[in-house]
Amino acid sequence: MEAFSDGVLAIIITIMVLEFKVPEGHDWYALIKLGPKILSYIFSFVYIGIYWNNHHHLLHMVRTMNGRLMWLNLLLLFWLSLVPFTTAWMGESHFAATPTALYGIILLLSALSYWLLQRAIINQHSGDSSIVLMMGKDWKGKLSPLLYLIAVLTAYVSTWISGLFFVLVAVIWFVPDKRIEHALRGH
Repeated sequence: MEAFSDGVLAIIITIMVLEFKVPEGHDWYALIKLGPKILSYIFSFVYIGIYWNNHHHLLHMVRTMNGRLMWLNLLLLFWLSLVPFTTAWMGESHFAATPTALYGIILLLSALSYWLLQRAIINQHSGDSSIVLMMGKDWKGKLSPLLYLIAVLTAYVSTWISGLFFVLVAVIWFVPDKRIEHALRGH
């Protein structure tokens, strides 16, 4: 499952970079005109990288692979596979409200799918194990969907405010979730 997921995430990043077309001009201004596309790509590259990193750690907690985990993993990969589309639309539209809101919706659904996968993996462990106790303190996982929801709603007020919420979630998750490493060492 990990190798398959790594492959899918690598393809997602490749698809995003293939969206870039060579600028029409031959000066810096031609490149500057691509600013919104470049910025949306950076957002999404960081997000995919964060998911890849945390997903890698999460899968180390799997005791027994089963159909439920495989389907929940596919659900996560499904939502993440839509990131290139929303990234391109957001960049093309120069961060218009609806593409920015849809980007937030896709990130929200990705976060919820990750949470479901995480819960299913945690449920493989006994209730008093160090993994269950450590993973119960999931403030990042609880705060992120709320921040994504705010980002979606504020997209129609100001896409810059919405973008700040996207950046905030990325900053929160940029440092990999150390709880898993600590729990596995103590387990």
